[in-house]
Amino acid sequence: MSEFMSDIHVIDRVLTHIKNGTTDRGKDVWKEPVGNYASKDRLEAERALFKKFPTPICPSAALAKTGDYIAYAAAGTPLIIVRGRDGIVRGFKNACRHRGTQLTEGTGCVGAFVCPYHGWSYGLDGALLGIPHEDGFPDINKLEHGLAEVTVFERHGLVYVVQDEGIDNPESLIADLPQFFTEDQDFFGKSEGVIDSNWKLFLESFIEGYHIKPAHSKTFYPFGYDNLNVIEFVGAHSRVTYPFRRIEKLADVPAEKRDATGSVTYLYQLFPNVIIAQLTHHTNLGILEPLDEGRTKFTTYHMTHSKGQSDKETALANAVKDREFVSQTGQSEDIAVVEAAQRSLLSGANSHFTFGHFEPAIVHFHQQLKAYL
Repeated sequence: MSEFMSDIHVIDRVLTHIKNGTTDRGKDVWKEPVGNYASKDRLEAERALFKKFPTPICPSAALAKTGDYIAYAAAGTPLIIVRGRDGIVRGFKNACRHRGTQLTEGTGCVGAFVCPYHGWSYGLDGALLGIPHEDGFPDINKLEHGLAEVTVFERHGLVYVVQDEGIDNPESLIADLPQFFTEDQDFFGKSEGVIDSNWKLFLESFIEGYHIKPAHSKTFYPFGYDNLNVIEFVGAHSRVTYPFRRIEKLADVPAEKRDATGSVTYLYQLFPNVIIAQLTHHTNLGILEPLDEGRTKFTTYHMTHSKGQSDKETALANAVKDREFVSQTGQSEDIAVVEAAQRSLLSGANSHFTFGHFEPAIVHFHQQLKAYL
């Protein structure tokens, strides 16, 4: 497909599935070798792909003001992403050009970056501004010692980074994606954690509804369906629609007046390692960064659906976020099963994992990953 379906068409397909007791099915069965989840060489190849593929690193709204920055390790490379005085977001390797010390960490807002080791300073455009006791470096060319820049651009309300060359016209790979965030939405929170599993095991848990009834019998399933999803692909990316039972009320509403808000969750998988979950009250951007073969850092940015939500609405959004993403609910249930899979990964029980007709988004992901690698 060249673009994802409209809400009206998604609702129609869901209602048809409910009526017929069906769901979207894939054409292929995929067998993924277990060794691909445990191999250091495979992981390094995947990280190399991360650096070539345009990958979201944060919402644009997380860098709203001049000097706003995030320091983040993407595919193992420490980066600084910052909004300049000209309004442009730029990216640099987080390493002083003197002795390589990282300039900053976390998030903040600054007028310049100053190395904590020897005090070399850099502008928001990466230019080398000052060297303490500069006479000790008589032959240095400041123009050649600015921060090492990486390609950064904004699309769809996201900040994308491309660290390495190797893919022709990388921006074309995301050209058909929809607008995920607008200026009418607010960034209201960020959370981080480490999952004790391979990044692909964790990613797979987001993009299939085959597990909803057994894994979420008391959390998601009472409000949703057993193995009922709409699944779409745009290029290397996918979208899985998780309908709520209240969507059935729309059957009596004329098609042109149907509104999907509150009736479905859209789960986008932006290839290779990013998910976007459009929930009832807010939207999450989640980034999966492999720390090693068996550990994944999961960073989530939380966005409102509208700008200037009242205190009550923001509190509700936070409550939803907490209910869905802290330890006692659905996200923890997914983490538990993928960490259990990680613990048995090298037991020898399985030479490969089999993904069937009800897991086409996972099949698509592995097909794309194999093709790009």
